Amino acid sequence: MSKKILFIEDESALQRAASTVLTEKGYTVLSALDGELGIAAAKKEMPDLILLDLILPKKDGFEVLKDLKADPATQTIPVIILSNLAESADVERALTLGARTYLVKTNYRLEEVVEKIDGILQ
Repeated sequence: MSKKILFIEDESALQRAASTVLTEKGYTVLSALDGELGIAAAKKEMPDLILLDLILPKKDGFEVLKDLKADPATQTIPVIILSNLAESADVERALTLGARTYLVKTNYRLEEVVEKIDGILQ
């Protein structure tokens, strides 16, 4: 059975591109376009990994991460932050809240993001 990845990202073009690449690699990809939908999807679907943007409508990525890590049902799901926020304070905050890895969108190609995902899910 393929591993499930939940991508919480409000940019639909990036959602589609990542979804295509990850599906080709054999992953099942679920999408959420805002923080509230992302939390609901995580609790309902119990993905193997969550890719999370920080700048989201309704509930930002920091709040989503905090909620996921506070809930015993979702706290063990690895979360990779994929954001344009590159300030060290943002990186530190996300890692302190429980993110496994922090990737700045402009510094990584989708193939490299997939490599990170593969590494965590092996």
